[in-house]
Amino acid sequence: MTRTPLLLTLAAAAALAGCNKENHTIIAGPDTGETNSAANANVELPPSIIATKLYRCADNSVVTIDWLSDNKSANVRAGKDAPLVHVGAAEAGQPMTGEGGYSIEGSPTAPSATVAVPGHPAQSCKA
Repeated sequence: MTRTPLLLTLAAAAALAGCNKENHTIIAGPDTGETNSAANANVELPPSIIATKLYRCADNSVVTIDWLSDNKSANVRAGKDAPLVHVGAAEAGQPMTGEGGYSIEGSPTAPSATVAVPGHPAQSCKA
């Protein structure tokens, strides 16, 4: 019984002995340095996914499209184990194209889209 208070006292003393008694000043607020301000001035975040839709195409293939929030790009996956391909357009509402012959015409709110994947012509696909 007498060992418990003694052990607790020793543990508390050891914890307090580890404290550093130096004076620390922490200044909160924005960094006024020109380098940091210039580096963070024009940061643009990548677009987020606003909708993910699974489409069944005319040839009975399945295509997954992740529609992105900039309305100018999307990520396409033509099949279960196919790689994800990024497609994009210069302006919103224009057909989006990507490497290897991928293209999409449509929007995240439309019930169908026209999709072209390598080795297949463009075809209508329904969500």
